[in-house]
Amino acid sequence: MIPSQNVRGFAYVGAVRELGAAVELGAFRAVPLAGWPDLRALVRAQAPLLSAPRAGGPELCEICHGPAGHGSPRCFPCDLHLQCAQGSLADVVVPVAFAVKGGSHARHLWQYKSARPPVGTRDAAATMLRALLLVFLRDHGACLWRTARIAGPTHLAVVPTARGRPGVHPLRELVEDYLTVPWAELSPRPGGEQVRDLDPDRFSAGPLPGARVLMIDDTWTTGSSAQSAAMALRRAGAGSVVTVVLGRHIRRAEAATAGLGPGAMPFRPRSCAVHVAAR
Repeated sequence: MIPSQNVRGFAYVGAVRELGAAVELGAFRAVPLAGWPDLRALVRAQAPLLSAPRAGGPELCEICHGPAGHGSPRCFPCDLHLQCAQGSLADVVVPVAFAVKGGSHARHLWQYKSARPPVGTRDAAATMLRALLLVFLRDHGACLWRTARIAGPTHLAVVPTARGRPGVHPLRELVEDYLTVPWAELSPRPGGEQVRDLDPDRFSAGPLPGARVLMIDDTWTTGSSAQSAAMALRRAGAGSVVTVVLGRHIRRAEAATAGLGPGAMPFRPRSCAVHVAAR
């Protein structure tokens, strides 16, 4: 039997050990994950190149934690979404890290689901992202649930691609063997058109009366995809939606201007954008 370790409403399935074997990280080579020490080693290897929002960070949007508009508590897309659909959006949105264009994290988010890089490159990117997401959920799940004022998730969901990619979404495939909460199925609107605006009919979901959904997404640019998915979950009966995004996309020049790079706002594994709420 494969041992399982329950973690704040989730379970990491694998040989969880007190001491992890050495992990070879040359060129981010994909390696078997034997337990939490190995996962944390992979996160530490990425950390110097990452930046992430910190709780109460200056000039950050109070919703998506990206750069806010001048003199505004929110960025323009989030402010627009709130005006159009208040009460139907996600309760909490937390990026694990910033995905600065041209940086290693943004590159991993492209490589793990693209057919263009070699298989080894895709596998390596997937390994790094999987470790980042699982460790984040383990360490900061309580921050998310407390901020959303829920006991924890009853369901998981992943934001579908607007074009209806066939088969299992790469992000769900990345982590579904490691998380034990049931999945809520989201489907894109038939037709496969690429939609970029907030749209309550963009996705549909089966009945979810009273569900508490943890929705994960790989990249947030304007947030229209994730918030459209949150609206579909609400319409299906979900009582709460917490969204975790692997990478809040930011242009390089924008990151430099706003002081959101690794030097000015480094990634700290022990913190998150809503960490203060957990104290």
